Order: sequence, then structure tokens, then C-alpha cells
Amino acid sequence: MTEQRVSRASVGLRSERGPVLLAVMLSMGLVAIDATILATAVPAIVDDLGGFTQFPWLFSIYLLAQAVSVPVYGKLADVIGRRTVMLVGIGLFVLGSVLCGLAWTMPALIAFRAVQGLGAGAVQPMCMTIIGDIYTVPERATVQGYVASVWAMSSLVGPTLGGLFVDFLDWRWIFFVNVPLGCLAAWVLARRFHEQVSPSRRRIDWPGAALLTVGTSLLVLGLLSGGVEWAWTSTPSLLVLGGSVVVLVVFVLVERRAVEPVLPGWVFTRRVLNGTHLCNLAVGVLLIGLTSYVPVYAQGVLGTSALVAGFALAAMTLGWPLSASQSGRLYMRIGFRDTGLVGSVLALGGTASMLLLDEQSTVLQVAAGCFFVGLGLGLIAAPTLIAAQSTVGWEDRGVVTGAVTFARSMGSAIGIAVFGAVVNARVGTSVGGESGTGSTVPPELLTLAIHDVMVVSTATAVVLVLAVLVLPRRIVTG
Repeated sequence: MTEQRVSRASVGLRSERGPVLLAVMLSMGLVAIDATILATAVPAIVDDLGGFTQFPWLFSIYLLAQAVSVPVYGKLADVIGRRTVMLVGIGLFVLGSVLCGLAWTMPALIAFRAVQGLGAGAVQPMCMTIIGDIYTVPERATVQGYVASVWAMSSLVGPTLGGLFVDFLDWRWIFFVNVPLGCLAAWVLARRFHEQVSPSRRRIDWPGAALLTVGTSLLVLGLLSGGVEWAWTSTPSLLVLGGSVVVLVVFVLVERRAVEPVLPGWVFTRRVLNGTHLCNLAVGVLLIGLTSYVPVYAQGVLGTSALVAGFALAAMTLGWPLSASQSGRLYMRIGFRDTGLVGSVLALGGTASMLLLDEQSTVLQVAAGCFFVGLGLGLIAAPTLIAAQSTVGWEDRGVVTGAVTFARSMGSAIGIAVFGAVVNARVGTSVGGESGTGSTVPPELLTLAIHDVMVVSTATAVVLVLAVLVLPRRIVTG
């Protein structure tokens, strides 16, 4: 415990909080822009590389790599410090971006997206962990506004750049743009953020990490391929999904006996943490569903350009930081749970409104629904994470942040698999095999497919409301 207290003090004494916050915001911008810029380029990528039914893997493999690596990074951060883990993550993300920009086939692009995902698995949780280290809970109410501004700018810059690159240059530039941003973030962080972490005998649970990786990979593979590559009741489907269950059960047994489990059991025994996990799981599903299919609907059904489709999606990623910037003041007044409840109701209203979309709808209707969903998610994601962080000390903050981020990443990974299965069940037979693109799907059929996506999204929003109610009304902070 002495070593851990020294580590925490070192963060506060040797690091100037202003420059560190700037470095964190730059690092977060690296992931935030990537989250909004790719969706607008999906039709162009499919036109160039082919494989409409494969494009969900661009999101799922990224999210899967992010999800399975986050717990390991969280544990490493508690052992060797946040700075090293963050720099490794930025390096992997930049490397993956360069490789994606050079991809020659859809399978190659999918593989390189996995490298990006491994980098994002370190960057995103470390950003929030560092903020939790150097700012108190009341201070984070103000700092959250600065962090939210990153997503606000990214919500405009990402789709705009994506649309401009697709319409006037080449889709490959959506990946190359990450390189200068990543290098700048790493340079600032390396110069201004210094930790003195004493050597620790805490070990990483590598067997548990390997089992978690295999189990979740099989789960997503089974969900994404079921009903498309093979029937749900076929032998391959049963083997893959059954194998995932077996591996995950073994993972749970191994974790119970591990000295330093990658996901400690107590992370799932506290009410505030369980509520946070459920909320972020649902947030991940909603976020990836709209991010993946709103641009497809706008371009494939409404006939808009990639740039206009990007702006429709930007309404969600703009609403999120607007509400997130005010969430700190709100949860300091009414509490974390009531803040999340307001957000979940807003998200439910937004998804429900998009059930009315059809071939005669306008882009403004799409943007309005996305905006309200974004407002809702902004009042849930950050406040629940801060609530979870505030209940533990420095020595466990990395694990808790990693577990919450893992829940959201797995929600997105499972979500894109489910949404992909739902859409492909509608349009799979109408797409011309590997060369098929979104433009070959009749608008009326694509409308039905997107409607199915919105039905699942609305059901998820209902689950989100219930998940918020799992949180205790009063949360005791440490």
C-alpha cells in the first residue's frame, strides 16, 4: 500500500495538471475522431474493396481487440503506471492507422483495424484513469466540460473530414490523418507527464487474459456469422457459440484462483459497479448501432452524399459532449443515479423517434433523433464511470476503469454483431456476394433493415433505463 500511495502522490506533485490534461485531451481526440470519421466512408470503402456483408467486421474486430485488451491494460496501469501504457497504446493506434491506409483488400483492412483496436484499448481507459488520478470528484465536474469539448470538436471534425476525403480525395486519408495527431499527443505526454512508480510484485493474469480473449472472440464470431455465413442451428454455429460459453466458464474458474486476476471478482459484486457495467454495456450497443447504420441509411435510402450523412451522425456526437459538459454540475446536485435516469429517458425518446423513419423522411429527422440519443448518453457514460472510480483508491482505479471500458467495448462488439446479423438477414440474399455494395440493395429493402436496427436500439434503450435503476441512490465516494 505504501508503494501505491507514493505513486499517487507522484502523479500530483511531479506533473503539471494543465499540460497533462492537454495531453489526455489530444490522446482522447485520437480515438474520438476515428470513431466518427470511419462511418461516413463505409460505402466508399465497400465500393473500392467490395464485401458489403463483411463491413461490420471493420467495427467489430476493432471493438473486440479493444475490449479484450482493456482489462490487461488496466491491470498493467496499476502495476507499471499510466504513462507507459498510454504511450504504447498511442504507438499501436498510429501503426494500425498507417497499415489501414495502405490496405489492399477488405480482409487486410479488417486485420489492420485489429491493430488499431489494441491501441485504443490502452488510450481510452488510460485517459479517464489519469483524470481520476489527478483530479478530485468535485474538480472532475469542471474538467468533464473540457474533456467533453474533445468529443464536440471530433463530432464536427470527424464526419466533415470523412465526407471531404471521400467526396474529393480518397477514403484512405481517414486513417492517415491519425498519424500527426497521435505523434503530437505522444510528444506532449512524454514531456509533461511523469510518474514515479515503485517496483511492484503484483503479477498479470496472462492465462485469464488469454481465456478472455478466446472466449469473447468466439462469441462475437458466432453472433456475426450466425444467419449469414451459416444457419443459427448449424454445426459451425453451435460449435463456435458453445465453445465461447465453455471458454468463458473456464475463465471464471481460473479467475477465482488467480493471485492477481485480470478481472477481480469484487468488480462484479458491488452494486455501483454492476450498475455501471450494465449501463455502459447498453451505451456501447446503442452507440455502435447508430454509428454504423445511420450513414448507410442516409446515403442508401435518402440518397445523400457522404458529407451530409456525416453531419446527420454528427448530431449524436455533438449532443453527447453538450450534455456531458453539464453532467458534472448535475450529478453534484441530484446524484449520479438521477443524472443517469434523465439521460436514459432522453436516449429512449431519441431511439423511439427513429422508429418512424422511412423512405420519405428527411435528414433533419434523422439528425434530431441522433441528437437526443447523444444528449442522453452524455448524461450516462461519464457520470457512471466517475461514480465507479470514486469508490476505489489509486491501486484499483486502473482495474475499475478497465472493467467499465471493457463493458462498453463488449457492448459495442456484441451490438455490431447483432445489428449485422439483423441487417444481413434482410439484405444478405440481395447483395451480390463479395462485390456487393450498399448501392445494390433496393432502398425499400434497406429501409426495412434499418427499421429493424432501430427496433433493437429502442429495446436496448429500455434496458438502459432499467440498468440505471440498479445503481444505488446514494454513492459513497472514497
